[in-house]
Amino acid sequence: MVSLRVDTAKDWLFGLLLVIATLAAYQPAWQGKRIWDDDGHLTPPELRSLDGLVRIWTDVGATQQYYPVAFTAFWLQQKLWGDTTLGYHLVNVLLHCFSALLFLTILRQLEVPGAWLAAAIFALHPVQVESVAWMSQLKNTLSGVFYLGSVLAYLGFDRTRKQGSYALALGLFALGLMAKTAVATLPAGILVVWWWKRGSLRWKRDVVPLLPFFLTGLAAGLVTIWLERNLYGAKGGEFQFSMIERCLIAGRALWFHLGKLFWPAHLMFMYPRWQINQAVWWQYLYPAAAVSLVACLWALRRRDRGPLAALLLFAGTLFPTLGFFNACTFRYSFVNDHHQYLASLAIIALVSAGAAVGSGRWRLCQLYNCSLLALALLVALATLTWRQCRMYVDLETLWRTTLAGNPGCFLAHHNLGSFLFKQGQVDEAIAQFQQALDIRPDYAETHNDLGLALAQKGLVAEAIAQYQKALEIRSDLMEAHVNLGNALAQQGQWDEAIAHYEWGLGGQPGNGKIYSNIGHALFQQGKLDEAINYLQRALELLPTYATAHDTLGLALLQQGQVDEAIDHFQQALQVEPDLKVARKHLADALLQQGRADKAITLLSEFLRANPNDSVAHCSLAAALSVQGKATEAIEHYRAALQTQPDFPEALNNLAWILAASPDPEERNGPEAVALAERACRLTDSKQAMLVGTLAAAYAEAGRFADAATTAEKAAALAEQANQPELAARNRKLAELYRAGKPARDIP
Repeated sequence: MVSLRVDTAKDWLFGLLLVIATLAAYQPAWQGKRIWDDDGHLTPPELRSLDGLVRIWTDVGATQQYYPVAFTAFWLQQKLWGDTTLGYHLVNVLLHCFSALLFLTILRQLEVPGAWLAAAIFALHPVQVESVAWMSQLKNTLSGVFYLGSVLAYLGFDRTRKQGSYALALGLFALGLMAKTAVATLPAGILVVWWWKRGSLRWKRDVVPLLPFFLTGLAAGLVTIWLERNLYGAKGGEFQFSMIERCLIAGRALWFHLGKLFWPAHLMFMYPRWQINQAVWWQYLYPAAAVSLVACLWALRRRDRGPLAALLLFAGTLFPTLGFFNACTFRYSFVNDHHQYLASLAIIALVSAGAAVGSGRWRLCQLYNCSLLALALLVALATLTWRQCRMYVDLETLWRTTLAGNPGCFLAHHNLGSFLFKQGQVDEAIAQFQQALDIRPDYAETHNDLGLALAQKGLVAEAIAQYQKALEIRSDLMEAHVNLGNALAQQGQWDEAIAHYEWGLGGQPGNGKIYSNIGHALFQQGKLDEAINYLQRALELLPTYATAHDTLGLALLQQGQVDEAIDHFQQALQVEPDLKVARKHLADALLQQGRADKAITLLSEFLRANPNDSVAHCSLAAALSVQGKATEAIEHYRAALQTQPDFPEALNNLAWILAASPDPEERNGPEAVALAERACRLTDSKQAMLVGTLAAAYAEAGRFADAATTAEKAAALAEQANQPELAARNRKLAELYRAGKPARDIP
């Protein structure tokens, strides 16, 4: 069975020092915040229940990648320390330390010299920072533990032929595959090790026991290839390469990773994406040099098989990421530091063994103590690791550091723009999105996010153009369909909005927010029964979605189900106490119940804590009007307009009081006209209620002909909106205006 036996107290001390040194080297990352896709990996709210844990294993689309063991580890950590990132970082570092100690034990069992130096280099090398400091790469550190644990167990099986050791090795390998499929190369790696140790391979002794490993790894690899292409988007023009081009990518990537391992300078989160062109002669030098190196080492195999074995292990472990299979990361770069997390082990072992064997013959070691030279190397590596970790402290630092080293990285510009947008820095976000599109004009996601930023600034037409451009590039971009639906809804184009929402729902049938959006659009069209069905479905999927509760409350209120409406408004406010419109709607519902005092108390309490809230002032004014307290209502409407001058409802309601109040001291025809005209301009004169108020204002100002014409227009708008009572009322008012009488004279 597997054993982590250490022979002496010195070994325990060295192990402890290695763990302490590694923790210290990664200290800048301890408090690192979430970066890039951490939100998708650190268990989102919808997966935090036991049912969510089941979905992690049974629903391949529930998580960003189908690695159920890794996402189960995230799920467990969420239960232990919630969203506090310190725990996640420490687990990653400790898993990395454990892998280093497993590596040490394997090298000792294989009798490789320099095992301690190799383990320390692996633990402290800065090329590993991306795997360890980035919380999402628990996939790497966890699968690394299973990978090395499986190797150690298999060494025990090879030595003893005990079935328990074999079962443990196969089980750990399977767990590793479910943490990250990159470990699928393990059985081939073991064969390389046997060839290095024994000089030849025997079918029954060496190959046959590994056949279940090969089959398991092949199955997992094929599933991952299919998922990358069909579920995670690794397809399209940017992934179309000929076999020659893929060989050019592989050759260059191999040398790139070797270079970063031997000279870890200018490490970055996203490296420039190479322009691969099979017509450019010098690009063939990379694969040609790799083939030549293998040929030279093959010629030297009788003298020493170690260098060739190390190179084969390195290239073989890297193979899944060398470009022969599509991966989503190819969208922005063909190489990433985390690709060589396990591959680096072979080269590190070779160099450390060479240093240990050759140290006695090196003049430098004769002049200086070899241990001091090794310590100096490790201190240098640890220092570089400590510096590299600072890149991962937060999103803004990550993207700005990436752009400092790779200014042409369109995805870094895009992601920095998304971060700035979420921080409310909309203009700066727009600048980053535009820079991203200057580099990569065909990236649909940037057009979509630029549309969101433009919509935030109120530039709805420009936002619509960006969403449409995004859909021209990628017709299946669900986010663009939903955002375009939202923009069309803002312009009152409800049918077009619903069409885009339904497209988005086809891609995400379990998305409660899209159901809510459709329900809102149907409500605006007066299709109350259909709206209620969609909103109830939204709340089945998202029981705490405040916006859906609020809209459902409005629909029920219009159907006369006041008690049910009040219940939904209260649920909306319980979930989101700052949802101002829900507070207003609750006050309106209480007024319909005849509970004006309750509505006034509710709004007065809110305004004491939020004195500049224009919506609350407007709602309180409406409640005071119901009680006949027009003077107080006027004060609150004016307070609302002082905070929000372009508030159509406050403009309209204040204009009505000034135009139709029975108290002559409260009436003011010219001001009523100014207020009502402004409200109509803000709504393109498309709302019957507001146009009717303008007619009343004209009448109070003595402009009876204009008042009659405007009242007829209001009646027509009310009929179009299926509001027969309002249409009839405006026609009666038109007759009154033609008789030269103001609105206050209507019975």
